[in-house]
Amino acid sequence: MTTASTRRAEPGQSTDSMAQSLRGMAVLVTGATGLVGNNVTRQLIDHGAHVRCLVRSASRPRPLEELDVELVVGDVCDESSVMRAMREQQVVVHAAGDVAIGWSRCRQAKCVNTEGTRLVATGARRLNARMIHISTVNTMSVGGDQVVADEETPWSGREVASNYVSSKRRAEELVREQLGKGLDAVVLCPGFMLGPWDWKPSSGQMFLAVATRFSGLAPGGRCSVCDVRDVSQGICRSIVAAESGRRYILAGENMSYLTLWQAMAAATNGYRPVGCLGPVGSLIVGRAGDLWGQLRGAEPTINSASMAMASQYHYYDSSRAVRDLGYHVRPLQQTLADAWEWFCRFGYGPEKLRQAA
Repeated sequence: MTTASTRRAEPGQSTDSMAQSLRGMAVLVTGATGLVGNNVTRQLIDHGAHVRCLVRSASRPRPLEELDVELVVGDVCDESSVMRAMREQQVVVHAAGDVAIGWSRCRQAKCVNTEGTRLVATGARRLNARMIHISTVNTMSVGGDQVVADEETPWSGREVASNYVSSKRRAEELVREQLGKGLDAVVLCPGFMLGPWDWKPSSGQMFLAVATRFSGLAPGGRCSVCDVRDVSQGICRSIVAAESGRRYILAGENMSYLTLWQAMAAATNGYRPVGCLGPVGSLIVGRAGDLWGQLRGAEPTINSASMAMASQYHYYDSSRAVRDLGYHVRPLQQTLADAWEWFCRFGYGPEKLRQAA
């Protein structure tokens, strides 16, 4: 289904054509203070869209300071807030999410990732708005060494059923249910994103850890690294060019965590890892993280779920997005350099490293 109020363009259109299609369009962004939400908000503004953001506080959050956006105070888990924010909007980019990898925060993951998606999808269908649902490649199948998955690869059963993965998979199911009832929606699955405007930070935590602390051994798995700015460009293109009901991978360079960590160290003059954790080492580190979390009453970032995922092979093929959306991935070195410059400029790194950068 195509909403009459949303201008559409041809797949693979130029950036100028896309900007023309987006100019003046009313777009709601949820999760606008997060990594992908903040980047896509900035790009939508650059393309001339009228952007509205659903935020929890009446005071303007730092990530949205000096941005020409309309703020609606509310909660993505509250139906009245969602419906109020979506009024008179042609498109909703649903980027809100709880991204903690672990076994705790079950209630939070279900509330934001699952229930929030249900409310947004239902509201978009009722109000005849297009929904761009930001999911994750972690809802996709994982394979063995050198096995590259795409949108049609069957679920292998080897995936880690953490609260994050389970809640995001259920969220996609809810979007598909509303598609069957007439919702105009596209599902986008980004890879491991790095880049600027990572305020919390999210995936940038790994980058900062490698840059500022010694870790001789990287996780033993593989990942698909992409620049959040390229993902955001893909999101903008999907608004005007993607076919409703389609699922797109927005991933990047497939590489080992060891290769990624060595590149991070090189970009920041950090400590270069020399090898990878094996299966037994990963298990020990993960279990130790679980035990530490139980002792202090809060689950750490390093736990058995995150270590299990970091030991898997997450290789993905973005060919569909390249073909239909003109998606592209810039070189990793550029992404790391720009991300590090942003972190240093906004005070996330130690003083000596900020000066070195």
